[in-house]
Amino acid sequence: MAGTSKRNWLRAKGSPSESRVTFLELFFDLVFVFSISQLSHALAAHYTPLGALEAGLMTFAVWWVWIFTAWVTNWLDPDKMPVRGILVVLMLLGLVLSASIPAAFGDKGLLFAGAYVLMQVGRSLFAAYAVKSDASKYQNFVRISSWLIFSGVFWIAGGLLEHDARMIAWLIAIAIEYAGPASGFAVPGLGKSTTLDWDVSGAHMAERCALFVIICLGEAVLVSGRTFSEMPFSTLTAVVFGTGFVGTVAMWWLYFRFGHERAAHRIEHDEKPGGLARQAFTYAHIPILAGIIVHAVAVEFMFSHPHESGNLGVLASVLGGSGLFLAGNLWFKGATSGRLPLSHLAGLVLLILLAFIAPFIELYLAGILATLVLIIVAAWEYKSLAGGAVGHTVH
Repeated sequence: MAGTSKRNWLRAKGSPSESRVTFLELFFDLVFVFSISQLSHALAAHYTPLGALEAGLMTFAVWWVWIFTAWVTNWLDPDKMPVRGILVVLMLLGLVLSASIPAAFGDKGLLFAGAYVLMQVGRSLFAAYAVKSDASKYQNFVRISSWLIFSGVFWIAGGLLEHDARMIAWLIAIAIEYAGPASGFAVPGLGKSTTLDWDVSGAHMAERCALFVIICLGEAVLVSGRTFSEMPFSTLTAVVFGTGFVGTVAMWWLYFRFGHERAAHRIEHDEKPGGLARQAFTYAHIPILAGIIVHAVAVEFMFSHPHESGNLGVLASVLGGSGLFLAGNLWFKGATSGRLPLSHLAGLVLLILLAFIAPFIELYLAGILATLVLIIVAAWEYKSLAGGAVGHTVH
């Protein structure tokens, strides 16, 4: 009877609900609205090379805890009461994690690390227990749990150390975790996982990641709207507001118009869906996420210093947000189509060329030009794919 109960926590294969995103998963994502907001504010408030490194590390951590949960709910059914319970607990811990972000390298380091490790290890041990009747999945989650426990030692140790030592310990921890999927979570005595072990629902993974991208884009819209509402109205603030909004819409178009549905279809029909999902969703979405966060920060800078020129750090946010987003989509679409979109490659080249003239123009003009690059890429891709052309891609 116990085995049947555990097995009953899995999504029913071949049923209409197998790829359905549940309301609880959407509720769980609300915590990460707060996380993305905290990350963008932390980067804007501490916009230095060290601040960028700190924000980048925390972005990697937030994405990792979210994507690992998305993988788990690809197999476990959130409509089952035990799975609901663990997701609610993860939400609470995620709220603690998010609240700790601004002072993660200050007096809340141990709180951040403790919440993160509890989420990662606790969820993976729960998943191992839930799939115990499936030997292959059980071994996979035992391997994953082993890696996360090992990295957790560095997370907790970092939380107890001072700033520089904390950074080193946490960089080691995140490096261990990001090496895990690529190495098949190899564990002595247990071997390693193969891509054939990970039978995923492509439609579910695609929709989960698309919803996370929507969260990030929503934060960019909120940043523009909130800042615009707090400033005296002028033609310039209206131009900056419009630039930020159009840039966000262009990002939405580039991701959702052709990438999202094609990815879901490709993974559903791939012989090794786990390997493709790992590359396209687990890894390729990181620069997409980072690009949107940096774009939101760039909009704040354009509002506060529109006439500034020559500040290479601030310009890096304006061009870097668009560049990271394009690079992530290039990777994502290349992985799911087998070809690299020429439009995206051209967009990256245009941004590199723009970097040579950006120091000599005002910040808001650089923002307009970066947004124009996104519009050109979107129009090029639409014209090529909507017309059925094949010349938009390269091997």
